Amino acid sequence: MRDTVPDVKREEAVAPDPVDALLGTRLAELRAEHGWSLGELAERSGVSKSTLSRAERAETSPTAALLNRLCNVYGRTMSQLLSEVETAPAPVLRAAEQQVWEDRAAGFVRRSVSPPHGSLRGELVEGRLAAGADISYDRPPVPGLEQHLWVLDGSLLVTAQDTEHLLETGDCLRLRVWGPTRFRCAGPRAARYVLAVVRP
Repeated sequence: MRDTVPDVKREEAVAPDPVDALLGTRLAELRAEHGWSLGELAERSGVSKSTLSRAERAETSPTAALLNRLCNVYGRTMSQLLSEVETAPAPVLRAAEQQVWEDRAAGFVRRSVSPPHGSLRGELVEGRLAAGADISYDRPPVPGLEQHLWVLDGSLLVTAQDTEHLLETGDCLRLRVWGPTRFRCAGPRAARYVLAVVRP
């Protein structure tokens, strides 16, 4: 009888997502490598100490905006940061092996199709935005980052350098990112796109 009664306390404890746990460890390592306290990192990134602490301990799943701010401070692209939590990067990544990261609150799913590897400067990312999703980045992870955004399905409103671009299926936007950007899926259905990123 005892074995059939659920342990309520045990059920309440939810293990962190494996990717979030690895990411939290890597974020803590990067801060330690720079010799910064949580307070110093908070000042540099504009993110509160409590949010940074929870992300490092994998008590919360970091948002795309949060990771973007930390990438800016550490001089990395988001793909670089996510690739650093992989145990064994390979030159060929099968579809089932490609790392997928999700910002559930924002309705954003990011697949690292071709992450940074070796001396390669380019990377490929597949992005999916739910209908109505609206994501803003206040700065690029690396100033002058070259991006080529190709819409595979749906439509996107992309704002960069104070100019808004409406991208329909098949359209491609090419730019270097120096300031804030915004991605909105204003259509009635989700949008799917490929983002080619080339580090300066």
